[in-house]
Amino acid sequence: MARASGVGAGNTADAAHPSGVHASDAVGVDLSVVVPAYNEEGRLRPTLDAIRAYLSADQDRWGTWELIVVDDGSTDGTAAVAAEAAAGEPRVRVVTGGGNYGKGHALRQGVLASHGRRVLLTDADLATPIDELDRLDKQLRADGDGAAIGSRAHPDARIEVRQLALREWLGRFGNRLIRLVALDGIADTQCGFKLFDGERARAAFAGSRLDGWGIDVEILRFFRRSGWPVTEVPVRWAHQRGSKVKPLDYGRVLLELLRLRAARRGPGLDSSAHTAHTADTADTADAAGTTGPGRRRRTDLVVGVLFLLASFFLYKGLWADLDRAYLADAGSDQNQWEWFFRVTADNVTHLRNPLFTTLQNFPDGVNLMANTVMLGLSVPLTPVTLAFGPTVTWALVLTVGLAATALAWYWLFARRLVRGRWAAALGAALAAFAPPMISHANAHPNFLVLFMIPVIIDRALRLCEGRRVVRDGVLLGLFATYQIFLGEEPLLLAVMGTLLFALAYAVVDRERARAALRPLLRGLGWALLVCLPLVAIPLYWQFFGPQSYHSVLHGDNAGNSPLAFLQYSGRSLFGDDATADRLAMNRTEQNAFYGWPLISLASAIGLWLWRAAVVRALAFTAAAAALLSLGPKIRIPFTDVVLTGPWRILAHQPLFESVIESRVAMICAPALGALVALAADRLADRRAEERELRLGGPALAERRRLRLVAYAVVAGALLPIVPTPLPVRERPDVPAFIADGMYRSYVGEGETVVPVPVPDPGNAEALHWQSASGLGFSVPGGYFNGPWGEERRGIYGAPARYTSNLLRDVRYSGQVPAIDAKWRAQARFDLEFWKAGVVVLASQPNDAALYETLEKLLGGPGKRIGGAWIWDLPPAR
Repeated sequence: MARASGVGAGNTADAAHPSGVHASDAVGVDLSVVVPAYNEEGRLRPTLDAIRAYLSADQDRWGTWELIVVDDGSTDGTAAVAAEAAAGEPRVRVVTGGGNYGKGHALRQGVLASHGRRVLLTDADLATPIDELDRLDKQLRADGDGAAIGSRAHPDARIEVRQLALREWLGRFGNRLIRLVALDGIADTQCGFKLFDGERARAAFAGSRLDGWGIDVEILRFFRRSGWPVTEVPVRWAHQRGSKVKPLDYGRVLLELLRLRAARRGPGLDSSAHTAHTADTADTADAAGTTGPGRRRRTDLVVGVLFLLASFFLYKGLWADLDRAYLADAGSDQNQWEWFFRVTADNVTHLRNPLFTTLQNFPDGVNLMANTVMLGLSVPLTPVTLAFGPTVTWALVLTVGLAATALAWYWLFARRLVRGRWAAALGAALAAFAPPMISHANAHPNFLVLFMIPVIIDRALRLCEGRRVVRDGVLLGLFATYQIFLGEEPLLLAVMGTLLFALAYAVVDRERARAALRPLLRGLGWALLVCLPLVAIPLYWQFFGPQSYHSVLHGDNAGNSPLAFLQYSGRSLFGDDATADRLAMNRTEQNAFYGWPLISLASAIGLWLWRAAVVRALAFTAAAAALLSLGPKIRIPFTDVVLTGPWRILAHQPLFESVIESRVAMICAPALGALVALAADRLADRRAEERELRLGGPALAERRRLRLVAYAVVAGALLPIVPTPLPVRERPDVPAFIADGMYRSYVGEGETVVPVPVPDPGNAEALHWQSASGLGFSVPGGYFNGPWGEERRGIYGAPARYTSNLLRDVRYSGQVPAIDAKWRAQARFDLEFWKAGVVVLASQPNDAALYETLEKLLGGPGKRIGGAWIWDLPPAR
């Protein structure tokens, strides 16, 4: 029975490929390279190094690959050399048999152990250089399926080192005899460099019977009889000293073919022995050994811990005092989100509708589905909220959610993009901790907690492979459903970014795009069949239910300035608030700010790796997203020139009309992260090449110097945007009148507490009063998205009323206006609308002016109870 060597097989079991699928995963390998080896101790390692370096140099061209070395019972150190190579490269596998059965036997083992969509056979002496694979691949793609075989007899072939004249003449004569006996029309059957369609190669080798040199002819004959194309391709070839092919071997090939023909006329040879010991080679190889996967798992664990520590570092001020710490740049959002978590827990506990509440904006209420309550987390975290309070839930969601997002990008990059774990970690750190993400880390967990986005992208890529379309489509539908309950706008932006990438990639690699289109569309159909029934009712409630709206007004200045991409954010290591504040809507919407060094680095990476289709697609994605984020009107800096931007096409379309266009620049974060990961991976490959080639002297010193310069450039581009801890301030105390439940004596059933000023997006401290005291009362106004006017335009907060506007103006101006009978009548009218039971004025700036205003409006002085001034109102009629 054949077996897989422990080292190589162990590394293969969980090896991540540049485009993301394990080498041992039968559904995801683009190219398998099979190298038969017998007593090749002296030249096997350089051959393996050359193959690995060539395939790694253009990951986009060759995709995922595996390199299978088949040791045919060598008596020297060949097996050890192969095992050593496999230990350092998880995509190398070593397959061994019980003895020296011949080249045909070794090739059969290797091909049947392969998983590639294409299979390359090459000799261990690499007489045909590995870069000739490009010629064969182009021919195989042109033919569609079949075989593209290297030919030394083709008129365009180039023989760089010839054999002895007698040896060459005997070879040509032997080939003529082979054509005469078995395979007419192919001038060179024995060149050891052949590329096959993977499935057809495995079918042919599974049915093969020869163990010696004649297997080449047997396989090509199988292809011919099956009607599959076989094309000779001219290649470069150089005779190698120590070649295992002898002139008399052509005679042995003829004898094998004659025996094969004779056997086929009789009962037939039983190839079950070959099939039995090769059918399970891949499984055996994948199961043996644990060293490689163990190292990768340890690396994964270390990366995850580092991401979590980085996230805790950002939020250390919040965790230091959960009772009183408030994120300084959050505005009213921390109060709003804590209220969201608390009201969801209350709805779940009391089995109330989780999509609506009247605790804010009484009596009209709030459409929770039309607000970003993140039901996907707020519902399962209900026990945490009830046990420890909504502030703990808020801190957990931000901290763990950010780390989980970084880990998800790391998983995707390691699985689909690069081979190096640390390169993937670097790219993931940029994708998750980029300046726009840290800006939203102050206030918007729905734009920070994006761990489902990489999972959704990966599932879409699986659909493109066309293997398990129904299963992957169903899972994609479930994942999209969950993301809808985490955040719809981030999902929309992710879809935009994915479409931009897919469009660019389709232009670059049309053949792969055409192959992927049909299974992708089928899978998307299944995803919709799963997703739509699950979200139909919530989305209907969101768009047509109570307090629904059809767009949100953001103003005319919601796009990025081109300068914003070149500057640093206020929370970046080299940034400052003054510069960033001039270029952003507010500190939670600094949606660009990648800095000129990173923009320059990304441009340089694009030029360096431009040949790779994935690099061109990523560059287009980042550039297009940046352009869209400039908004419908692009103001050219330092001029009066205003241009029409491409966002104008989308600005008033359904769904897009509610998007803050500057947020589109967030798409750039994972695209830039992927480019940096690719560059870091390429630099790591260069370092590995130095070790493997055992370079020394000036050549090694020069390569090291250039590599260190490259690392320094990457570090210099990333260091300025390293995020700093988010600042906190001390939040105001909840008045004892609220915290101790004193309000209950003043609020009857169906009545509200009216905080002064009435809660709005600029001052929503009353939401903290509610969530900290068990949601025992409703309030008018609030901080949410709701409708305004007959057109039901979306606005932030409740539609203004005269009394709420008056109190807000006094709060911020400190000026007491003249109060007459009309104002008092208006106040009575508004208070009746709000069904007010008590008016509460807590300590705050300009509270003296507010007290005087309320005294005049309500016709009498307030009472000082529980740290607040209150006005007890008669029961609402």
